Amino acid sequence: MPFHSLGLTPALARAAALQGYSQPTPVQSAAIAPILRWLDLQACAQTGSGKTAAYALPLLQILQHATPATPRRVRVLLLVPTRELAAQVGELLRGLAQHLAQPTKIAIVFGGVSINPQMMGLRGGADVVVATPGRLLDLVAHNALHLGSVHSLVLDEADRLLDLGFADELTRVLALLPAQRQNLLFSATFAPEVQALADALLREPLRIDIAADAAEPSSAGAAQGEPSIVQRAIAVDAAQRTALLRHLHKAQPDQRMLVFVATQYSAERVAEKLYKSGIFATPFHGALSQGARQETLDEFKAKRWDVVVTTDLAARGIDIAELPIVVNYDLPRSATDYVHRIGRTGRAGASGTAISFVSASSQAHWALIQKRQHLSLPLEEIAGFEPKEVAPQVVPGAGGVKGKRPSKKDKLRVALLQRTTD
Repeated sequence: MPFHSLGLTPALARAAALQGYSQPTPVQSAAIAPILRWLDLQACAQTGSGKTAAYALPLLQILQHATPATPRRVRVLLLVPTRELAAQVGELLRGLAQHLAQPTKIAIVFGGVSINPQMMGLRGGADVVVATPGRLLDLVAHNALHLGSVHSLVLDEADRLLDLGFADELTRVLALLPAQRQNLLFSATFAPEVQALADALLREPLRIDIAADAAEPSSAGAAQGEPSIVQRAIAVDAAQRTALLRHLHKAQPDQRMLVFVATQYSAERVAEKLYKSGIFATPFHGALSQGARQETLDEFKAKRWDVVVTTDLAARGIDIAELPIVVNYDLPRSATDYVHRIGRTGRAGASGTAISFVSASSQAHWALIQKRQHLSLPLEEIAGFEPKEVAPQVVPGAGGVKGKRPSKKDKLRVALLQRTTD
């Protein structure tokens, strides 16, 4: 199905082709026409499926048909949870817009850098603003932009933005927007605890679920019928994980690895140990300056680093072409995060491998992740790294299982839902 059959103009179809989209992906085929009809939409599709272009293309077309205003008014607001994703989304929009007849001004704003250049860039307004919520509110407070003319709101990685970490900021942003607007929610996962908030935000939405098994890896090439992400689980003692990581890299020295750990300290410590052993490894986490974070990403994409050791900062939205291996050095806290982590490999039809280290103390958590994700992976053992630790005995009633009484997070979600619907 060609792009023009979805209602896109020839100019945007050409722009899509120049960005590498020869044919619409499933999520693009399902989303473009409804967005052009100004419907609210909730789209769930696996990572690397082309979700950004699925909303970028129709929104740019809507802007092309709108009457230009001077100064420019913000008509499309794109909210994302991380600085890296803001930059990535903004650059794709600019890449598409540069081929269009009517100029479209796209502003990319996020924290961690000076606000002054961003304020200067917003002089004369903007058609599209791609922003992290905190910096957006800072710019509003500085009177650098106004949101009263927004006709389309996009939440990219919507489940993360609807979660408690962004609850207060998102509520404040929503209060600044017109009541009559289009709402577009995109993510690879929508956990049950955020669905009520999504429902409160949307009006008679079209719901798209391209990955009915959202947690399952995508398929690479229908002809082969094989998964694009091969998932493995390796039993290993916690103290042997770094040595096993070195062993795996030695077996495939030309294969870049993205390694997920639980904390910023662990990212620094594991990267340092790998580097001292002769592996070009570097940490990537939120405590680094924005310049250092961007430099690390650029160098990793240019294949100047063999291994990047990261927190969940890199689990969402970051697109690294031909990344062959993802390793869960520490298991993610939730099954949802597992989906986003392994989705950094096997993108856009490429193949990849996702490896999870499972220590004795994390076996129960790994069993829960497998249950939630409908997985059944054999627990491998690597010669020379056979585990010696024994899984702790689980005592019934000793905690770890959520009861019927609402937790503090449940209560906070109810309060946010009430504010959203007021």
